[in-house]
Amino acid sequence: MSSQVVVYVLTALAAVVVVLTRARLGRSDGAARRADVGRLWLAAHTGAGALALVLWLTFLVAPADTALGGSLLGVVALGLWWVVALVGLLILARWLPSKGKHAQAGTEDSWSTGPGLSVLAHVGMVVGVAVFTWAYWSAVV
Repeated sequence: MSSQVVVYVLTALAAVVVVLTRARLGRSDGAARRADVGRLWLAAHTGAGALALVLWLTFLVAPADTALGGSLLGVVALGLWWVVALVGLLILARWLPSKGKHAQAGTEDSWSTGPGLSVLAHVGMVVGVAVFTWAYWSAVV
């Protein structure tokens, strides 16, 4: 399998992570939460993810000799992907056990029991963004 195909597949998976994170945490019923995730963090994850996806796909499909296929757009898109990955890890931190008088018990939902899906998605996002960065710097894309 070529490196370009891997980058395109990981791009699609990164889009799924952004959308599913929004779908799981955007509800107000408290499902899939151990502690409340601030709306600002969720908005940052979704906004940066949507913008990163659009810019990254534009960079990937535009000819290299144009501004849309140029290195500046690629660097900006990579920077946004790193923001998405790091904010995702911060959101994932809601699963860390907490103790104390005001600690909340974990809640379950129909998507998974516990943090397994979130860990897979957000650690996978960090790995995927690292692959994007490698592909960019080694001129694979």
